[in-house]
Amino acid sequence: MEQKKKPGRTMCVLGTLLEGSGKYFAVCILLGLLLTVVEMIAPQVIRVTVDSVIDSQPMDLPAWALRWVESLGGAAFLRANMWFIALILALAGLVAALLRYGANMFNAKAGETLVKTARDRLFHHIECLPWKWHAEHPTGDIIQRCTSDVERIKNFFQEQFISVFQIIVRIILALTLMTLMNAKLSIVAWVIAPIIVLYSVLFHNKIRARFTECDENEGVLSTIAQENLTGVRVVRAFGREKFERDRFEAQNNKYTECWISLTRTLSDFWAVGDFTSCLQILLVVVLGTVSCVNGNLTAGEFVSFSLYNTMLIGPVRRLGRIISEMSKAGVSIDRLGEVLEAETEQDAPNAAEAPMDKDITFENVSFHYGEDGPDVLENVSFTVPAGKSFGILGGTGSGKSSLLLLLCRLYAPTEGKITVGGVDIADMPARYVRENVGVVLQEPFLFSRSVQENIGICGASDAEIRAAAVTACVDGDITRFSQGYDTMVGERGVSLSGGQKQRVAIAGVLAMQPQCVVLDEPTAMLDPQGRREVLDTIERLNREKGITVILITHHMDEAVRAGRVIAMSEGKIIADGTPQQVFAQEKLLRSVGLDVPQTEQLLLALRARGVNIPTDALTPGQCARLLRQYIPAV
Repeated sequence: MEQKKKPGRTMCVLGTLLEGSGKYFAVCILLGLLLTVVEMIAPQVIRVTVDSVIDSQPMDLPAWALRWVESLGGAAFLRANMWFIALILALAGLVAALLRYGANMFNAKAGETLVKTARDRLFHHIECLPWKWHAEHPTGDIIQRCTSDVERIKNFFQEQFISVFQIIVRIILALTLMTLMNAKLSIVAWVIAPIIVLYSVLFHNKIRARFTECDENEGVLSTIAQENLTGVRVVRAFGREKFERDRFEAQNNKYTECWISLTRTLSDFWAVGDFTSCLQILLVVVLGTVSCVNGNLTAGEFVSFSLYNTMLIGPVRRLGRIISEMSKAGVSIDRLGEVLEAETEQDAPNAAEAPMDKDITFENVSFHYGEDGPDVLENVSFTVPAGKSFGILGGTGSGKSSLLLLLCRLYAPTEGKITVGGVDIADMPARYVRENVGVVLQEPFLFSRSVQENIGICGASDAEIRAAAVTACVDGDITRFSQGYDTMVGERGVSLSGGQKQRVAIAGVLAMQPQCVVLDEPTAMLDPQGRREVLDTIERLNREKGITVILITHHMDEAVRAGRVIAMSEGKIIADGTPQQVFAQEKLLRSVGLDVPQTEQLLLALRARGVNIPTDALTPGQCARLLRQYIPAV
């Protein structure tokens, strides 16, 4: 999912993610600043208590505070009522606790709002991205971006970002008060604090590179897990458990090694931080003690100075941590930006709906996947008559399924156009085209919901759902289920048979009430009975409902049911006409891997005489006798 980073992406993505939560973060920051100011009061109270209440030095207080103390009775009152000083400290602690509680509440509200906004925006945007984008990006990696990366950004804002303002104010106040008390001793803090920030910046790029590698490998690991959980039956059926386990473990080892490498870098970072912090404390204690002995610093000032120094070290180190965590959050923001900046599917500026119950025409259509990929369709032209059945016959790789993707506007032709009633589908809204072109895939996808919800996924009413199920010949099966239409089908329809899944999928398409139904190899995974039921359902759609039916298949006994057939090979049409006309070109069809067995010839002859016999139900002897009767030359 690599793409060039656009200027301003980070701020643009942040603006999107912070919609709705920004106001809560702002209140949280304000409460944090007030909390910082309140916490700075305690050391000053202790300084005055030690120097002017316990000792007898003049009170060094702002004029307004000094007037207030004098109105109470001065140092003598405080010396006689030490509980009053304790009360001041308790009140400061209570106010700090209330401010901290409010900040935490707004912080939690802001964080969860950010997560909700981010996931809503990502899901909505991903749903609107073109089919090509989804085909190029692993599902596991997309899920990882929508979960782990979103959570990491939330944690950064909740735990780091809101602290930045509080930390900066705390550092400024602490350094200012330390300088006012003893300018020479404060030089220690003024020198070491920038050093901590400097090496944090130097570590920033290294941590970012390591974390990017970790995040990408987590996406690969998520993809492997997702694929194996989805395809667990295939893995078990082919006895590939050991191979997939080894593949997962190899990627997991690589992911673990990436985190170990990142941890080493972070360990170096924190080791340097511990050394400089301990050095700062040591210097303040040693030099402060010397100053006290020499009379350059009072005991109260030394205690207060030490408290401020301790209060300073934490924020400075946290500022360094914020810089390192910013590296991780920046990676996650960029990864979300790659998704949010991907161009969504767009309709033509003047797109308008047009009747879809008309002839469908492919006019000189060529198509290839990717910018430099080979053509999978080359100058293809044909017309599907409205309300008729149409067969597209071809072997694997002939390009027949690509026609389906183009008709549904999941891809656009490289050259040529597709029209319905003379109107280019590119000039219609994509939603409208897909509402009128129902698609049944070779392996239908059913959601882990009830049968009713799967059939009515388009928003059909109960009556429309039941009518669609009856037409698809699946109503009888559904009513025999213990819970009827409320029966849960399980993930990917695992609780239904192949034929039932296929007919439920057909019912879901019919509930849309489309003008055209396209079936891509609908019987490829069915047994003879299920195959016959689905084919009979397809015929009924065309005969009774007047729906245009396009059947994509490589089985000739299915294509023979269509009124018209085209045969494809290597992206080109090699035969076009009625089934009889196409199948008569036996030599040509065999040359591209399409066989014309005697049963298809028999079926054609029988249908020509108005006899409809399911040949897959005949024994070889019966088939031979009918062949001799209707096709003596065979």
